[in-house]
Amino acid sequence: MQKELDLDTHQKALKINLDPRWYGTFAEIGAGQEVVRWFFRVGGAAGTVAKSMSAYDMTVSDAIYGSGDRYVSRSRCQAMLDREFGLNVERLSAQRGDSTAFFAFADTVVARSFKGGNECHGWMGLKFQSRPHDEPSQIMIHVRMLDAEASLQQEALGIVGVNLLFGGFFLHHEPESLVESLLDKLTTGRVEIDMIEFRGIEFRAVDNRLIALKLVQLGLSGAAMFGANGEVLQPSEALYKKAVLVERGSFRPPTHVNFDMLECALKKFKEDDSVRDKEVLPIFELTMRNLLAGGKDVDRRDFLARADLLAACGMTVLISDYFEYYRLAAYLSWRTKERIGIVMGVPSLIELFEEKYYTSLPGGILESFGRLFKHNLKLFVYPLREAKTGNTITKDSMQVAPELSKLYGYLADRGSFVDLDNHNPDVLSIFSRDVLNKIGEGDNSWESMVPKEVADLIKKRCFFGYTPS
Repeated sequence: MQKELDLDTHQKALKINLDPRWYGTFAEIGAGQEVVRWFFRVGGAAGTVAKSMSAYDMTVSDAIYGSGDRYVSRSRCQAMLDREFGLNVERLSAQRGDSTAFFAFADTVVARSFKGGNECHGWMGLKFQSRPHDEPSQIMIHVRMLDAEASLQQEALGIVGVNLLFGGFFLHHEPESLVESLLDKLTTGRVEIDMIEFRGIEFRAVDNRLIALKLVQLGLSGAAMFGANGEVLQPSEALYKKAVLVERGSFRPPTHVNFDMLECALKKFKEDDSVRDKEVLPIFELTMRNLLAGGKDVDRRDFLARADLLAACGMTVLISDYFEYYRLAAYLSWRTKERIGIVMGVPSLIELFEEKYYTSLPGGILESFGRLFKHNLKLFVYPLREAKTGNTITKDSMQVAPELSKLYGYLADRGSFVDLDNHNPDVLSIFSRDVLNKIGEGDNSWESMVPKEVADLIKKRCFFGYTPS
């Protein structure tokens, strides 16, 4: 018997059509009816498709699903799912509700226009019963089409849609396998999925933060984002028209230093004329390299511990696969036109001038800095207190390789580095590694080195090997 994960798109659509359990609606706006076309093409669609529609006209769409400012949006896709699923249950339950699990599939998409140059992306969702009379479950994804031609984008969209339906029906008990299957018969060069959210009875045990992490691990997206309440965020929507201040770290655990860095940088950041009176989104960023911590696999318990601690402090978290800062800057600048700032300590700034990290770039370190500071980005530099000497090193007293000193001087003179001279000197001697050691040794002095919310949660959940005395 052929494994389900080995099926191609044609076989997946046919398997769904021939299975009498699921029956429902396809509602697609924007790029044609690319998904339902597969089910008509392979045959047997009468067993699956109750209705297929495309409310392409905005006035018609508003009349059916309610008005909205943005038609290619999460809220519009959700309205489509809710209405179509509700209509199926209302209209069809008496006739076939005892033997049928109803579903609604919806997408609202903008593919490459005739003139070109537009953002090619969309929202896609599946709301479904896994068995008759069951409460519904739901999967929502945000897709970016990367092909250069509209016809190829539409083809890719159809394949992703079939994969989503197949995964929801046959792989809902294995959410990670479902995620992996979304790009079956496609490549990451054709489609990016930068948000996925599971909801409902079949996914009650799913932590969407782990699913967000999985997207980055698989290369389906370069980054994933979630809020303090654990809700998965779509980065473009979260960053839209906001000035952004990002602090990168391991946050294992987050300490007073991490928050002093951010608070000091925020004060300086908001003094910039281009930021004043703008909404600023502060973000703590974890790179995959930080999460791997020397191993090949991410320790999920360790990741969730850090995520929970940052959430307890009300922070928005970004997980990225962008070890190089210029790649992080490019990712952010593509999603907001407002000012971007990055917070880092002196050790990170010194490391930024290590030429070994830029051997893959034709222009080497010069190209990396050109990309990093392309949109007048600024680095907010937090000082370092040396443990041995007690001396405080700032952006002005730090040393780079002699051959790079003039480059450093040029960047400093143009205002690319901002000295966080408003720091709290009392916390400069705090390091996360010392906190971890003290937790492991049962030395309770670590509690004064982290915010109270962090200390309370570490003790409550016994994070990082904490043992109650």
